[in-house]
Amino acid sequence: MESIHSRFVSNMIYIATFYSHFGAIRFKKFCEGKGMAAKVMPVPRNLSSSCGTCVRFESNEGCPVADLTEEVEQVVEVTEKGYVSVFRAENS
Repeated sequence: MESIHSRFVSNMIYIATFYSHFGAIRFKKFCEGKGMAAKVMPVPRNLSSSCGTCVRFESNEGCPVADLTEEVEQVVEVTEKGYVSVFRAENS
């Protein structure tokens, strides 16, 4: 018998930071095109960013690391204990 909890998939929450505002806007549109909820917002204080803008997005399939562009500075997963690094650009 299927439990109530197994029918609901909890989305993982991520924050991506960028080198430019343009990169953040493009990534938000990419996420929405993939059916992921996404919003542009200021970078939280304990994360650094070149442009000060980030995209908070949700995915039940994990972070789309293979689809990240050179505009992405870093991606962290938001957890109960804080931020867990998922991706960091080589030159950052």
